[in-house]
Amino acid sequence: MSYLFLQYPKCSTCQKAKKWLDDNGISYNDRHIAEQNPTAAELKTWLDKSGLPLKKFFNTSGLLYKSLALKDKLPAMSEQEQLILLATNGMLVKRPIVVGDNFILVGFKPSEWEKLK
Repeated sequence: MSYLFLQYPKCSTCQKAKKWLDDNGISYNDRHIAEQNPTAAELKTWLDKSGLPLKKFFNTSGLLYKSLALKDKLPAMSEQEQLILLATNGMLVKRPIVVGDNFILVGFKPSEWEKLK
């Protein structure tokens, strides 16, 4: 099985995740999250599949998130508005993301990624 791996190459966590995938012989299709933003439709599908709250898909430690003051703005926004916002810039999206047929992994936690083996 091959997974979709969304990452930002300069992100140290993404680099660790990519090395983990390679070291464990896991096949994936690499996608640069800033050059190929996830669409609102993709994000909605991933959100539904993940079972996670939408907030987990935001890169809350990112400079763009902070400069837009999203911590204060998101609570007043609908889910659809948040999905559309996320789709405007890949740098707003938490990374890395692994998309499988039946699951989504957001962020890099090796213990959670063991299910890819």
